[in-house]
Order: sequence, then C-alpha cells, then structure tokens
Amino acid sequence: MIKTDILIIGAGPTGLFTVFEAGLLKLKCHLIDALPQPGGQCSEIYPKKPIYDIPAFPEILAGDLVNNLMEQIKPFEPGFTLAERAETLDTLEDGSFVVTTNKGTKHNAPVVVIAGGLGSFEPRKPPLENILDFEDKGVAYMIKDPEVYRNKKVLIAGGGDSALDWAIFLADVASEVSLVHRRNEFRGALDSVEKAAALAKIGKIKLFTEAEVKKLYGDDHLEAVVVKYNDEEKGESYIEVDNFIPLFGLSPKLGPIGSWGLEIEKNAIKVDNSYDYQTNIPGVYAIGDVNTYKGKLKLILSGFHEAAVMCQSAYQRINPGKRYVMKYTTVGGVEGFDGSKKVAKKEVVQSIS
Repeated sequence: MIKTDILIIGAGPTGLFTVFEAGLLKLKCHLIDALPQPGGQCSEIYPKKPIYDIPAFPEILAGDLVNNLMEQIKPFEPGFTLAERAETLDTLEDGSFVVTTNKGTKHNAPVVVIAGGLGSFEPRKPPLENILDFEDKGVAYMIKDPEVYRNKKVLIAGGGDSALDWAIFLADVASEVSLVHRRNEFRGALDSVEKAAALAKIGKIKLFTEAEVKKLYGDDHLEAVVVKYNDEEKGESYIEVDNFIPLFGLSPKLGPIGSWGLEIEKNAIKVDNSYDYQTNIPGVYAIGDVNTYKGKLKLILSGFHEAAVMCQSAYQRINPGKRYVMKYTTVGGVEGFDGSKKVAKKEVVQSIS
C-alpha cells in the first residue's frame, strides 16, 4: 500500500501546485490521475493553447505551464499513480483514508484532496456499431506508449491539437500514418497544422479531410476501416490499418467520486470556502474546478489560491496542536526533500567608521 501525507486525486495544474504548497510545510504528496501523464486538460487536450491569466506570464502555453509546475515541485519528490482512476474511499479506525483505484492500487493518507478539475475524463467515442469489439485490439482512445505503433499502419481521427501532434510524432514511428477529419479546417495550433500539411505533401501523412470513419473490419484484431467523404460523389475509401485512434477529446465526469457520500451540487463538490475548502467529510478537501461555493471562479489561479489555503488546514489535521509559523519563501527559502535548498541572498551592510 502506498502511504503519504496528502493524497491528491487529479494531477492537473491545481493538483501539481498543491505539491509545492504542501512541500513548504514538509508534507509529502502522492497523486492519482486517470490520464497517462500529469497536467490534466492542459497536457491531454490543449498543450499548445496559450493561457493569458497566469500571474507574471503575459502568455504561456498550457503544456509549458505544466512543465514549469513539474520543475517547481521536483524537489518535493511527489509520487504518481497514472492511468488509473480513483474508485473507492474507505475510512480506517485511525481516521485516515484508503483510496483504491480501478486497477486495485491502494493508497493510505490522513488527508485526501480532490483536485480533479471538472472530474475524471472519459474519452468521447465515435458512434461506430462495433467499436467496443476492437478496444485493446487495435482501437485506443489515447496514446500511452508510442512504441506500440512502431512499424504499424495507424489511422488517427480528429481535428485538434492531440490528433495533429500525434500524427506528426508517429510519422517517424509508424510505417504509415493517416489523419481523418470531418472538416477541412483544423482547430489546432497553426504550427502543428503547417507541419502536418508539410508531411502530407511528402507522403509521410495521408490526409483525409471532410471525411469520417464509418466502419471497422477485422476478426480478432482490427484490419481495416472505411472512410466516407462528406461529398457523396467522392464515395468511400477502404484503408488497411493496424490501429485506429479516435482523438475527439475527453468528457468530464465526477465518476466514482460521486458515490463517496460527498455533498454534490450541479455536478460539483460543495465545500466551505470560509475556511479551508473542506467537504462534508472531515479530512477530505476539494479544490480547483471540481468544487463549488458562493462566489466560485473556475480559474487556474483560483485553484492555486485554494491549494495554499487548504494545505494550512491539512497541516493542522496531520499535526494536531502543533503551531506552524508561515514564512515567505523570500525569507525562508525552499528546502526540498531531495536535499536541495533555494535561499535568497542576504544583503551585507557594512558600517562606515
């Protein structure tokens, strides 16, 4: 069983920043996320989308924000359970909690923080009659290990950043990459669109626009798909493939967390914002877009604030009766669990005799 001081459900920006604030209080963190990498929507859906309301950054790409947060929390050595969804919450006799994932991984902590953004994310699946028959048999909704597709014929469907970025990446991995989008215009970053177009010109990506995948064929494994064009005169194309990856984004849902006995209001977790963002279950907190309270603003910077306030309360729960004197990082510096330390240089004032 994985033991930690604070168990964080959700490894998006708010969850990641919680690691930093907890680290300043000498509290260890472990994070659970259903996605295969940290960053939440910022990594999975729009890594190249610019964000304009992060303090001190007039503009920063979502993916770069995640990279910066990962670098910031590195000294505090957080643990990660990725590509697993938090399923159950149980309370032990000592008041601590055990959270078990859908793969049976158990985590124990005196404090649980739900920082799951809009909830756990489930892939949006195309309405194909037999798609469930080919899941894990050639059909996947996210890419966890690109090497799985080495020297394979891969077809990606979608028109956003994920579809474009993976098509570009796999062009040097797979033996053949096809990209299908139901429109002629893509919604991704301009440089990604231009790269994909350039690769299509030299034959490294087969581009099918104004078209959709309509049928899947195969026995024990996917063997081919039928792509139908919006223009009936163009008809259909039968394409032999080993893998079909529809990247149509993720649908946010509270998922199993919704059955934990938490007070839910309009698909969000109700908290007491007058003190510490604690839920109706003592020791379980909710911060970021997943929570709701009077005056709530669903902004990343609001999640950062909530993380800082919540950690102060978590410290008192973990260390009852122990007084903590907060010091600004400009005064106390940042001391990591890895032995690193950042301290502001002291000004030396010499007297003149």
